[in-house]
Amino acid sequence: MYIVVDERQSVADQYVAGFGAEGASARFVTADSMRIWLGSAARRDVEAIEGFLIGDCSDRASCTVAIRALTQAPIIALNETRSLEQTLALFTAGIDDVVRKPVHVREIIARASAIRRRMNRGVETAPAPDREGRLKVFADGRDPEIDGESLILPRRERHILEYLARNRGRQITKGQIFTAVYGDLDTDCEESVVEGHISKLRKKLRMRLGYDPIEAKRMAGYTFVG
Repeated sequence: MYIVVDERQSVADQYVAGFGAEGASARFVTADSMRIWLGSAARRDVEAIEGFLIGDCSDRASCTVAIRALTQAPIIALNETRSLEQTLALFTAGIDDVVRKPVHVREIIARASAIRRRMNRGVETAPAPDREGRLKVFADGRDPEIDGESLILPRRERHILEYLARNRGRQITKGQIFTAVYGDLDTDCEESVVEGHISKLRKKLRMRLGYDPIEAKRMAGYTFVG
């Protein structure tokens, strides 16, 4: 899930819709409401955030400090004008990348993915082949591949698989999955919804692979074991 921070709801709504079109959930917040939420958010909600897109808000530096106090998720700032001084100030404040409008959401997702790869350099991370090299999960919206052939998945199932693969070897709760896929931080996790999607996803993977790369533990969550 991505968080779009902006004081102009009409602008933020366009980006939220753009993320949705690319198969990624997103939510709009103002700078003030983001600080309030970050101060009271459950850990699973914070961990489900894949990146922050900061547009027009009064103090982007303090916004960045509030984010960095709780998460290392990529922070990308939008600049309306070309200004070296402003760009350097944003990098100094701790923002990971600065892009000038207009910019396509697909580029923002790619930049956030690149930032996460740099952060995890030297650590085995997804997308990666499974233990037998047959399953490949991508982070750019493409369907996964098994033995070199695409496995066509509904958007929700594909996003769940991408999220689990990106957190390979780590146990993920249903609540984290629900927040990452649906981007709803204010609604209690609908466990039946998550279970339904994962049940269908695991069945498809088992049919093509002959084994299940997703380990399930009752009352605990799911782990992509590959």
